[in-house]
Amino acid sequence: MSFALCLLCILLIPLATAGLALMHQGLGRSRSAAHAMVATLCVLAVTSLVFVLFGISVAGSSGSSSYSLVLGGSSWDWIGAGHLADRGIFFQGPDGGLALCFEMFVVAMAGIIPVSTGSDRWRLLTICIASALLAGIAFPLFAHWVWSGGWLAKLGLNFGIGTGFIDAGGSGTIHVLGGLTALSLAWIIGPRRGKYTGDGFPTAIPGHNIVLVLFGCLLALIGWIGLNSAGSMLFYNAAPDAIPRILLNTMLCTSAACLATVVTTRIRYGKPDASLIANGWVSGLVASSAGCAVISPGAAVLIGLVAGAAVMYLVEFLELKLNIDDPGGAISVHAGAGVWGLLAAGIFSSTSGQLLAQIVGIAALLGFMLPLIHGLNLLVNLFVKQRVDADGDRQGMDVRELGAGAYPEFVVHGDEFLPR
Repeated sequence: MSFALCLLCILLIPLATAGLALMHQGLGRSRSAAHAMVATLCVLAVTSLVFVLFGISVAGSSGSSSYSLVLGGSSWDWIGAGHLADRGIFFQGPDGGLALCFEMFVVAMAGIIPVSTGSDRWRLLTICIASALLAGIAFPLFAHWVWSGGWLAKLGLNFGIGTGFIDAGGSGTIHVLGGLTALSLAWIIGPRRGKYTGDGFPTAIPGHNIVLVLFGCLLALIGWIGLNSAGSMLFYNAAPDAIPRILLNTMLCTSAACLATVVTTRIRYGKPDASLIANGWVSGLVASSAGCAVISPGAAVLIGLVAGAAVMYLVEFLELKLNIDDPGGAISVHAGAGVWGLLAAGIFSSTSGQLLAQIVGIAALLGFMLPLIHGLNLLVNLFVKQRVDADGDRQGMDVRELGAGAYPEFVVHGDEFLPR
């Protein structure tokens, strides 16, 4: 592995985070735009500190000490056994430091995904607390299972199930975890004021700046190429000459997803929907991440087509059938497309049993990580209410939590599209 090339790819990852941040604030209301961006910066700060000081001891690294259980004659590697602020990772060669930097950046990406779902009503204090719990417990635990030689990575060695769980760019480790956190949050804080009428019918609350949302899509593409490339090199021994293949698969997947969303929204609504097209673009990026280094270009196109076509229906299902208010579509885009990307890495693999390995990983996410995340968020809400009070709902998060709006020269408090 080329140290310089991997480091360059890691340095691109914050562009993906910046792109998602622009999308999140643009798809929310103008009176909470500054709050969304401040929340993103706070998530970056909190997750970086907590992960490096504590989370790395849980995540560990390949070959480092860990705690294991012996069940059925096999060793199940469950959790890292490092010290707090474990500096030993730097003595495992250059790859150890690169892995730490990679995970520090991507845990921040996972942490900002729920910010979109909590738009207009999630308090800054509880955003920071929830992000600390994600970076200190949930993310490093699953990252250890997948990227640090944990039990999911060793499914092939211990049980002959494929080559073990594959998740090179974090479809599951980053995006499904972030999407499940967003789902937990949506259950706890409920919908925005005026989102549902008295009979439970949802009303449209349009995003305030679709131009920034679409610009965020372009930034995210650059960061995702770095994300998928760095993860493949660090955890799956991809050689530098695999980067063109990873770049090609990432671009083909997101392009197919974007066009699939254009077509499905055109058929469904009579005209293409810009906000859903942006979601379709990111769903393609998310779905590409799991198997970006091993799938063929043709498979990448098929994966993107499914992800882009499905995102509109997932958004509608959550909003209409489950009454889940998700302003930026983060649950559908990250959790939904992430699960599909994990499945697709098994479906299009030439390795026998790989699909079963991917299903086991998905089951661990839904059956263990979701209850863990939801339990932690419920515990936070028990002591500190996650949702802003009624005045915050009315004033907007900018004024309520920051004391000033993002657009002071404009009237941004109109509720003319909300039911009275």
